[in-house]
Amino acid sequence: MTPDHVPPPRLAALGRAGAATRDHIGQLQRGYRADEAAAVARVAQIRRGAGRPIGALPELWGLTGLERLYPQGRTGSSDALAENAMHTAVTLWSLHQQSHRETGMHRTSGPQLGGAVRQLMPADDIDEPLRKRFVRAGAAPTFDILAQRLREIVVLLRREAVPLDYGLLADQLYRWQLPDGRGEVNRSWGRSFHAYRRPRSTTDGTSADRTGSDHPGTDTDPDTDKDQS
Repeated sequence: MTPDHVPPPRLAALGRAGAATRDHIGQLQRGYRADEAAAVARVAQIRRGAGRPIGALPELWGLTGLERLYPQGRTGSSDALAENAMHTAVTLWSLHQQSHRETGMHRTSGPQLGGAVRQLMPADDIDEPLRKRFVRAGAAPTFDILAQRLREIVVLLRREAVPLDYGLLADQLYRWQLPDGRGEVNRSWGRSFHAYRRPRSTTDGTSADRTGSDHPGTDTDPDTDKDQS
């Protein structure tokens, strides 16, 4: 096989919660960036659930994509965990995406939580208040508190337009709820934090991991900030 025919690398396989989250956010994100009125309004509604438990806002029923967890119309014993994970990931993304038309804040195969947090820090130093926020998320005693603490981090990521892979985050949030899953997820977040290396800047001063589109063929649209709520 010649170099011209090398197939593109395969994306990491996602679990049930991650795949459903990736597909739902992908659809919403395309509509939002294209400034489609229905998508902008829906994202604004979903944003109200960021950091809040799944049962706190019945008005979000039918908006966060949970039907994608039930393609055959059947439920199972672990559905509550998948619902919690998807609801949290989708609502956090909706907050993260707010006012960003130029790029998607969900990026498939983009950074995971630890690497994204590290991007907010100086290249050669540790921002101690931010590090403490990250540590607090890792030490969350319950899932609801974890969602609240992730919301605080997402607000900071939104400010600097640092994206996340929300499909991966949803899968991690699912595993976090399993016996012994919390330690596995914390190790992954910590590893991505320690392994992150800032890429060299391009000629226009931007960094490769903060630019670009998560979906081929998606046009860049001006940020009109019509969806403040």
